[in-house]
Amino acid sequence: MEHVTEGSWESLPVPLHPRVLGALRELGFPYMTPVQSATIPLFMRNKDVAAEAVTGSGKTLAFVIPILEILLRREEKLKKSQVGAIIITPTRELAIQIDEVLSHFTKHFPQFSQILWIGGRNPGEDVERFRQQGGNIIVATPGRLEDMFRRKAEGLDLASCVRSLDVLVLDEADRLLDMGFEASINTILELLPKQRRTGLFSATQTQEVENLVRAGLRNPVRVSVKEKGVAASSAQKTPSRLENYYMVCKADEKFNQLVHFLRNHKQEKHLVFFSTCACVEYYGKALEALVKGVKIMCIHGKMKYKRNKIFMEFRKLQSGILVCTDVMARGIDIPEVNWVLQYDPPSSASAFVHRCGRTARIGHRGSALVFLLPMEESYINFLAINQKCPLQEMKLQKSTVDLLPKLKSMALADRAVFEKGMKAFVSYVQAYAKHECNLIFRLKDLDFASLARGFALLRMPKMPELRGKQFPDFVPVDINTDTIPFKDKIREKQRQKLLQQQRKEKTENDKRRKFIKNKAWSKQKSKKEKKKKMNEKRKREEGSDIEDEDMDELLNDTRLLKKLKKGKITEEEFEKSLLTTGKRTIKTADLGISDLEDDS
Repeated sequence: MEHVTEGSWESLPVPLHPRVLGALRELGFPYMTPVQSATIPLFMRNKDVAAEAVTGSGKTLAFVIPILEILLRREEKLKKSQVGAIIITPTRELAIQIDEVLSHFTKHFPQFSQILWIGGRNPGEDVERFRQQGGNIIVATPGRLEDMFRRKAEGLDLASCVRSLDVLVLDEADRLLDMGFEASINTILELLPKQRRTGLFSATQTQEVENLVRAGLRNPVRVSVKEKGVAASSAQKTPSRLENYYMVCKADEKFNQLVHFLRNHKQEKHLVFFSTCACVEYYGKALEALVKGVKIMCIHGKMKYKRNKIFMEFRKLQSGILVCTDVMARGIDIPEVNWVLQYDPPSSASAFVHRCGRTARIGHRGSALVFLLPMEESYINFLAINQKCPLQEMKLQKSTVDLLPKLKSMALADRAVFEKGMKAFVSYVQAYAKHECNLIFRLKDLDFASLARGFALLRMPKMPELRGKQFPDFVPVDINTDTIPFKDKIREKQRQKLLQQQRKEKTENDKRRKFIKNKAWSKQKSKKEKKKKMNEKRKREEGSDIEDEDMDELLNDTRLLKKLKKGKITEEEFEKSLLTTGKRTIKTADLGISDLEDDS
C-alpha cells in the first residue's frame, strides 16, 4: 500500500478528542487523506459541506469524525431517545459498513448509542430496539427512515426525537437520487430541524445533487478533491492506482473467457458485475459448477434477508468471487479486492467508474476488466472523454475451453437452470434496450443468435423484442422443454401437480366452451332467419318503390300525350319534353288511342 496523505491527524487546526485519535490508531490510519483534511475542519467549524472526491478516498471518516466531535461539544448531553446525528445512505450494504466503522469509535464513547435502520429487517423490532436502547446516531436507508417517521402509533415519535438533531449526512448523494429516493429525501428534510449541519458526500456531482445542495444546505462550502499528478490535470474520476482494461470478444465467447480468467486467478478476490438480478442468479449458478475450489457467492437487490449475511461473509474472505449487480457498485469497501470484472457494461457511464472503484481503495493497487462486444468498442473512447477514464486493451486469452455444451447439459438436467437461463436472457435484452449510451449499445445491432448461444439457451424465448425475427444461426435442441424436470424432487412434484391441475382446468374450459358454442349456434341460426326476413322485406319495399317510380314516369308521359292529342302542344314539343326528363323516350305509337280514351 502507498500512503495517500495530507498530514497527521494531530495537524488539524481543530484538535480531535484523544479517544478519537486512539480509535484512528487502532484502525491503522495514522494519516489523513485529502478529502478528510479538507472536510473535517469545515464541518467542525459548523459549516455545511458538499464534498466530491473519487471513490475509495476515505469519505466515511470525513463525516464520522466530525459527527462525534460535534456531539461531544454539545452543551446539553443527549438523552437516550434524542437523535443527534443521522447518516442516510442508498444501500443496506453501505449502511452496514458505515455502522461498523462508527462502532469502532462509539465503543470508546459509551454515552452515545447508535442504531441501524435498513430494509430486510422487521420494522417492529427496530422500533422496540430504539425504545429500549435509544439511538443518538442513526445510520439508515431512506425508505426505512421515512417509514420510521410513520410509526407514532407503535410508540415511536421520531419527529419529536429529531428536534435535537445537530448533523445530517447524505452519503453517495447522487446515488440516492438515481435510485428514486428523491421523494423520501424531501419528506425527511421537511421533518428535520433547519438549524443543523448538513454534509453531502459523493464521487460525482450531478444536476440533481446540485438541486439538493440548494434545497438542503445553507451557504455550503464546496470541496472537490482530485488526485495529484496526471489525474489532477485530466480530472480523472477513478483512483490513479487502478489499472483499467477492456477485452473485445463475441457474445458466444464471453462466458468461456470469464471462466478461463477466474480459473487462472483462483487465489485472488473478485467482484463480477452483471446487468440484472436474473443474470446474477443464472451465471452465479454456472460459475459454482464450473470454477472449482473457490468460494462463489451471489448478491443482488431482490434478495431480502440473505444480503446482509452474504456481504459480511464475503468481506472476511481472503479470496473468492462475488457475483453481483450494481447494488455493490457504490461506496462499498470490501478489503483487498484484486479484480473488478464487468461482464456486462453498466447502464450509465458514472456507474462504470463506481464499479471500478471497488478496488484500488485508499492507496492500494487494483485492476478492473470490462468485456465488450465488437459493436461496443467505441465505448472505450466514450469513457475516455466522458469519464476521463482511459482503458488499455487485454487480448483474448488462448486455449480457452468451450464450456457452453456443459451449461446446456446442466439446463437439460435441471429445469431450475433452464428457467434461470431464459429469464437471464430476457432481462439482459430488456436492460440493453434501456442503456443510457443507446448510440453505442443499439438493440437493433445485437446478434441475438450469438447472444442466445452465449447464454447456452436450449430454445429462443418468446418476447416482443424477438417477434417476427428469424435466427438461422441458432439451432434449438430437439426436445420438448416442457418435459425437463426440476432436480429438486419437491419442486418437480409441485410442478407435476400444477400441470395436472392445468390439464384438468383446460378440459373443463373446453367443455364449457363447447356448450357455449352450441348455445351461440342456436342463437346465430335464429339471427340468420331474422336477417333473411329483414332482407326479403327490404327487397319488397325497394321493388314497390321501383314500380311506383315507373308508374309516375308513365303517367307523366301520358299527360304529355293528352296535351298533344288536344292540340295544346306540337309533336315536336312533346318529344322535346320527353327527352328533357332524362328517363325514357315514349313515342306516340307506344300508347294507343284507346288507352288515352280509356284514361280520360
